Amino acid sequence: MMLVSFIYAVSINGVDGMDREKRKGDEPVPDNAMEMLNQMQLLALRQIESYGWRLHFIRRPLFQDTVPVVIDASGKEIGILEGDGRLNMEPDIKIRE
Repeated sequence: MMLVSFIYAVSINGVDGMDREKRKGDEPVPDNAMEMLNQMQLLALRQIESYGWRLHFIRRPLFQDTVPVVIDASGKEIGILEGDGRLNMEPDIKIRE
């Protein structure tokens, strides 16, 4: 009986809970987003906004710096704003659909 319950739980939740939502109700771009960016990131964001880019979301990993993710007007190109204000067009991140 115990084995059946375990198998059922794994099929609902996925192995290691992989199917569970990670966002926990956080907004992709919180109300205080501009407070989460440093001065160089803010300047870079203002510059790329004139080309149609916008802040898409801010990744907030535990015990690490926040990662502002930007997207172009077409929605096809993404990048991250590095701490020094550079736009990294080849970020090492995975985006969920």
